[in-house]
Amino acid sequence: MIPQHVAIIMDGNGRWARARGFPRTFGHLEGVKRVKEIVNAANELGIKVLTIFTFSTENWNRPKHEINMLMKYLENYLKNNLGELKKNGIRLNVMGRRDRIPKRLLREIEEAVKSTRDNSRLILNLALDYGGRFEIINAVKSIVEEIKNDKSFDTGKINEAYFSGHLYTKSLPEPDLLIRTSGEQRISNFMLWQLSYSELYFTDKLWPDFKKNDLEEAIEIFSSRQRRFGRIK
Repeated sequence: MIPQHVAIIMDGNGRWARARGFPRTFGHLEGVKRVKEIVNAANELGIKVLTIFTFSTENWNRPKHEINMLMKYLENYLKNNLGELKKNGIRLNVMGRRDRIPKRLLREIEEAVKSTRDNSRLILNLALDYGGRFEIINAVKSIVEEIKNDKSFDTGKINEAYFSGHLYTKSLPEPDLLIRTSGEQRISNFMLWQLSYSELYFTDKLWPDFKKNDLEEAIEIFSSRQRRFGRIK
C-alpha cells in the first residue's frame, strides 16, 4: 500500500559532512541533491503529497553564513528544477512564514508556485520557516478574529475539521507516514496537529545517504502496519 502523504524530516547533513572532513554547508548541498532524487522517486511510486521539512523557525538560530547558504541552495534548486517539476506534473506548495524569507528566494517561490499550480501528479510541499506551535497559534488567532468580526458566531461549529481548515495544510490530507533520518527519534515541532495518527519511521541513515531504495523500504514497513485510529480490528 502506497501512502497518500509522506512527510520527511531531513536530518544529518552536518554530521555527514563532518565525517568526511567537509564544512556543514557541503552536507546541505549534498542534501539538496538527495531531495531531487526522493521527489522523483515519490512521483514514480504514486505518492500524492510529499512534505519536506526544509527550514524550521528554530533554524534562524544557526550561524548567519549557514542560513544564507541554505537559502541560496533552495533558490538554486527552484531555479534549476522548475522545468523538470512542470514536465513531471509536480505542483509546488510552500507552507510557513513568508515575512522573513529573502526577497530573491520569495520571488522564485512565487514563480514556481504559479507555474506549477495546474499540475496534479504530486504535490511537493516545502515547510519553510515553519514551526508546528507557531502554526497552531496562528490558527487560533485567525479563529479569534472571525469570532470578533461575527457577533453571531456559533462556537459550537469549532471542531477538528474547522480547526484544520485554519492550518497551512487545509487543502492537503494529513500525513500517513513520517520519515526522519539520522537516528534521531523526535518530531521537532513539525506538523504537531497533522501527525496525530501518522505512522513514524526512523532510520539511522543520514539524509545525504537516504536513497530511493530507503524510501521504498520505509513504505514497505508502513504497509505492514495496521492503522487502527483508536478502533479495534
